[in-house]
Amino acid sequence: MLLAIAREAIEQGPAPLDEVRWNEPWLAEPGATFVTLKLDGDLRGCIGSLEPRRPLGVDVAANARAAAYLDPRFPPVSRDERRRLQVEVSLLSSAEPIAATSEAEALAALRPGIDGVVLEYGQLRSTFLPQVWESLPDPAEFLGELKRKAGLPRAFWDPGIRLSRYTVEKFR
Repeated sequence: MLLAIAREAIEQGPAPLDEVRWNEPWLAEPGATFVTLKLDGDLRGCIGSLEPRRPLGVDVAANARAAAYLDPRFPPVSRDERRRLQVEVSLLSSAEPIAATSEAEALAALRPGIDGVVLEYGQLRSTFLPQVWESLPDPAEFLGELKRKAGLPRAFWDPGIRLSRYTVEKFR
């Protein structure tokens, strides 16, 4: 059902949804999701929520629309591309802190292939879904790229860095 919601939101185009038409009670519960779009195996958009701040069905629809039409890394999805998109919805668990006072401790605590990771430092924040381990399987490289995504140097470490982990349930 989450995939159907995502596809329907993309098909409706970039205009905001007029209404939410899903009557399942569990879709009204708060949920945090990411919607990842691929076209011919290449990333075409990925937008999501780290915290459950709106109903699950609304979160999926909004993130699907944002991934298709508002991801700043890509032009909006064209009408022709809509039918060819591979859609993946990731339902996030609650995040839990990773206790690490050094980069070595952080690297030792990471679970490749399992953890989605959020990095925070001051006002900077970035995340990688667990699926990113497929292209960055080395924990040091994974963490370095996560720091770079946040706007920090790859080799940067400071005791003020906060890490947390989450897992996902994926639907394709």
